[in-house]
Amino acid sequence: MSEGVTRYEKFGPVGRIIFDRPAAYNSLTWDMWRGLGEACAALAADRDIRVVTLRGAGGKAFVAGTDIAGFQSFTDGQQGVAYEAEMDSYVGAVEALPQPTIAIVDGWAVGGGLALSFASDFRIAATGARFGSPLARTIGNCLSARGYARLVQHAGIAVAKRLLLGAEIIGADEMKALGLLNDLVAPDQVDAAVDALVERLLTHAPLTMQVSKEAIRRLSVASQPDIDDLIATIYGSADFAEGVRSFLAKEKPAWTGR
Repeated sequence: MSEGVTRYEKFGPVGRIIFDRPAAYNSLTWDMWRGLGEACAALAADRDIRVVTLRGAGGKAFVAGTDIAGFQSFTDGQQGVAYEAEMDSYVGAVEALPQPTIAIVDGWAVGGGLALSFASDFRIAATGARFGSPLARTIGNCLSARGYARLVQHAGIAVAKRLLLGAEIIGADEMKALGLLNDLVAPDQVDAAVDALVERLLTHAPLTMQVSKEAIRRLSVASQPDIDDLIATIYGSADFAEGVRSFLAKEKPAWTGR
């Protein structure tokens, strides 16, 4: 299966980030996550870029989380702490981009895909898109402190618990009803909806948007707790190892709570 790539393109004042691994529903390898960090650094430094879009290739998924095969080498909880910190830096790089960002969601946005959609300023989805963070029934891992905070800040506590404890996958119609999507359109209308939003944002004062966005980001990360002990407990557990093994073997996990 292709290792995939995260690439970015520049079209006049618009930067486009593309997650390109459609054969695996754009699940991100470690190299693809690092490619996202590099793309964000380049786009943040380019003063000619006024709007940034993020999209998955292939039309079937935005991002379907992280490639689970990468977890096979984990042997202790501190590796999980380091992993979550690294992933936080990449999702945080999207959140901290000075330009307004638009997540274009075709198909699945789960795990890291859900996080990246919420790290973006706007979300436009095609009908049939699906959103979730089903960690509790897949590999049994957890989020970073910022990951939990971002989910609660966007979705609220009740919906966050549905996603994380109930491991629900929420359809685009309900996401729109919950106010979590800026637009929901037929698949063949997605490009037009994105173009309309991009054109509107290009007429706005760039510095006002940049300062307002950064002020909101700083407020959202203020007084964030340290949960490294909780992350280490998860990633150092037998259940996490079993979750990874069973997922890759396409078997039902046998959770023990240890």
